[in-house]
Amino acid sequence: MQVLRLPLRILGLLGLTLLLAACNRVDNFQDLQSFVVEVKSRPGAEVEPVPEFVPYEGFIYSAASMRSPFEVPLIVDGESVALMSQDVEPDFDRPREALENHALSSLNMVGMLVRGGNFQALIEDSFGEVHRVAVGNYMGRNHGRIEEITETQVSLIEIVPSGSGGWVERPQTLTLQ
Repeated sequence: MQVLRLPLRILGLLGLTLLLAACNRVDNFQDLQSFVVEVKSRPGAEVEPVPEFVPYEGFIYSAASMRSPFEVPLIVDGESVALMSQDVEPDFDRPREALENHALSSLNMVGMLVRGGNFQALIEDSFGEVHRVAVGNYMGRNHGRIEEITETQVSLIEIVPSGSGGWVERPQTLTLQ
């Protein structure tokens, strides 16, 4: 064992000496310093000016009060002209109900309840929330008032612009899905 310890110590000392010799500082950076001096002596390039941003101009949608292009157009015949002559106008002073913020096409009847002999409908809105409505409640964006609720459908009357400056009542139904 003694014989092996001496060569190991010599090898360890030799490795430590080589490690210390490798860490010796040699100032041999002439090529790097000359490259830095040469790059710094080059003329600088021109910087492009910052682009000028055009301010955003908002768009005002002016056709919001017109008929939706996705709804069936209202056909005016001689009989409906007599209906239009009535003083039909939505009540703009009453508070709006939650289902009046949704288009009628995005509402679905998903069920119905009977309370005290009266039918109540369960209506699902476009967010997936279910609302309970009864006769006299309003829903849809066109001032739709619920007139009748049966086991399979909700009947309502909407008040829509006639196109000639007046208002027309239009019947609509939602059927159970």
